[in-house]
This record gives sequence, C-alpha cells and structure tokens, in this order.
Amino acid sequence: MEKDAIITAIDVGTTKVCTLTAQVEDEQNVRILGVGIEPTQGIRKGMVIDIPLAADSIALSIKKAERASGLQIENAIVSIAGSHISSINNKATVGIVGGVISKEDIARVLESVKAISIPSNRTIIHTLQRTFSVDGIDGIRSPKGMYGSRLDVEAHIITASESSIENLRQCIMTAEVDVSQFVLNSLADASVLLTDIEKQMGVIVCDIGGGTTDLAMFINNDVWHTNVISVGGNHITADIAQAFHLPTKQAEEVKKMHGCALPKYVDDEEYFYCRTFGKDEAAKFSRKQLAEVINMRTEEMFQLILQEIKRSGYDNLLPAGMVLTGGTALLPGIDKLGSDILGMPVRIAKPERMTGMIDQLNGPAYSTAVGLLYWSMLVQESSPEETAQGNKIVTVGDRVKRFFRMLLP
Repeated sequence: MEKDAIITAIDVGTTKVCTLTAQVEDEQNVRILGVGIEPTQGIRKGMVIDIPLAADSIALSIKKAERASGLQIENAIVSIAGSHISSINNKATVGIVGGVISKEDIARVLESVKAISIPSNRTIIHTLQRTFSVDGIDGIRSPKGMYGSRLDVEAHIITASESSIENLRQCIMTAEVDVSQFVLNSLADASVLLTDIEKQMGVIVCDIGGGTTDLAMFINNDVWHTNVISVGGNHITADIAQAFHLPTKQAEEVKKMHGCALPKYVDDEEYFYCRTFGKDEAAKFSRKQLAEVINMRTEEMFQLILQEIKRSGYDNLLPAGMVLTGGTALLPGIDKLGSDILGMPVRIAKPERMTGMIDQLNGPAYSTAVGLLYWSMLVQESSPEETAQGNKIVTVGDRVKRFFRMLLP
C-alpha cells in the first residue's frame, strides 16, 4: 500500500465497537488519526440481534472517529465473529497444458479449490491458500514457470451465515459506510500479533472477547485451522453478578478492578467492597472468593479450547504455544492458567507498531481493530493477476508470503 494512504477499520464486538482511521507510514507502521469507541448494543455473541440498536452503536463509533480525524469515512474493513463461522480444508487439482505452469493455471486451480458444497444460506468469506504441489512434489510456494503435468493446491476455507453477514453489512451501511471486506477476528489479530518464527514453528492465536473466543492456528506460515467458540468474558461477568448479587455493569467493574484467574495468587485477607441488590451500603467480599468464581469459568474456557485443538488433529504441532489476546486476557494469572491446562507456552499480546492517537489502544482488547488495519495493508499490497468468473484471484507478494498467502473469495 502507498505511503500516506488512509485506511479505516471497524471492529464490531459484543461489548464495544471500535472504529480506527489510520495513515500508512510504511509497510510496518500506521499512524492512528481517529479513534471511535462506543459500547455495543443489539449484538450478542458476535451476531446482530437488533439492527436499529446495533446500527446506532456503529454509527456513533464512526462519527467519533470522523470527528477525531477530521476525515469522512466512506468505506471500511470490518471484523466478523460468531458461532455461525465454520471452516473446512479442501484440495483441488488441474491438468497443465503445454508442460509449463502459467498464472492462468494457478488461477484455475485456486478457483477450483473453492468448489465446495455448502448450504445456500452460507457464503465463503476467506479462502486461504496453503501450499501447492506439482506432479506429487509437495511444499511448493510459487509454482509459476515450473514444469509439470498436474498442479494441486490445498486451502483453508472459512464460511459464514449469509444472513448474519448481511445483517451486519446493513447496520454499517446505515451509517453511509461501505464494507470493503469482512475479516475473521482471529486472522486480523494474527496479522499484528504473531511473529514470523511463531507462524513457522506452529502457534495458535486466541482472542477471548466479550461473547466469543476466536481461534486461528498457524503452521509453516499457513493457516491450518480456525474456529469460534461461543463463550467469552461476558460469561465471567454473569457468573460474578450471580454469585455476588450485583448488577451486570457493576460485576464487570469488579472483574476488571479485583478479578484474578488463579485463586492461589490472592491472599486470604484481601477484600473489596461493593453495593449489592437491595442494600444501601457497600458490603465486604473476599477477593479470593471472587477469584474462585472467575477460575471456574476460565478453566472451562481453556478446556473447550483444548478440546478444539485436539479435534483439529494438530495438537502436537504447536511448539510456539498460544498467543492470548482480547479484553479477557487482562485478567491476572490467565496466562499461567492457560499454560497449565493446555500444556504449552502462553503469552499475552497487545497491538504495537502504532503512532498517533494510541493512548486508548494500548491493550489486548484492541488487537482486532488494529489488526484489521494491517490486514488491509497486506491485501492491498497484493496484486491481482487473474480474474475468473467475476471473482478476483489475488496472488501475494514476497513480504505477504512470509505472513501467509491470502486468497480473497
């Protein structure tokens, strides 16, 4: 992407909408020009359940970013999550005429790999090219110009509910903003959080948001597995509200101010005060008891994550462990708890490589929003080489290949 280009990202989460307008400084850095953060209404577990309420939240977030930047937002790249997301790995083969593989041959095989049977109410949002093989020789990154009679490709295909996608699009278009692309949360996170070494060795990025936990697994610089689990930080908040008889908003504040994922990190004599339902004065509560409530739910989360990792079949291919992000990653002790349950290294990550209006963005809760900006840079630096059946086939430049090869559906 050209230096000084302006890009906009909208992260529509279960708890907040974050709109960022940024200027590209170079291929590694962006300057944040405008930030708009607004509490979310009308969205549950990543999906729109009330279009007017969700549209109002998104519009307010966009207007805040416009006022801060002094720029009018016309289009944006937008995050997508929710239990309606699913994925599948697929392979395709084409014959080579003339013996030398051309860009047209590559376009044909990439188009063929998308020919999967999906219900009429679902749509492909990502087709992530993994590796090519020529005449049975695997691990080929760029087959153009090679000799062979058969070209194979493997791809990771991510689909979503068409109605969920269109409901979210409608909310954003209400603010007179067009959607340039929808991007899965965990892929956006990966574009800004993971190192080249981690992606090569084998790593999983885990974004624990308010309503969902989003996973993406990378091995040999490629996306091997993705999934969305319908559990998140709001479940912890609900547990606290029930255990201590608190309003949800107050339970969220208690979680942020006094919460801990490991009871052993909390002294028996530590207490906090808050006002419960039906009481005029604040009551005294044990912080260790609070940690025990939080611990039960976070253990469940990591057990679900472990089940998903084992279900993928790649649990022995992740020596770099897990990179944990999202607002829930701020809970003290959650990385140690995750490491104990998963049996792998766990580190907490937040977005970096930013200048400008970054005071509000220095935390794991904003990884997806910042990651969308870097995804946008990667996509626009790719060059279209072929068009087939009205769909643009995107081949990726050398720097993008080091991340992972992306093919837009």
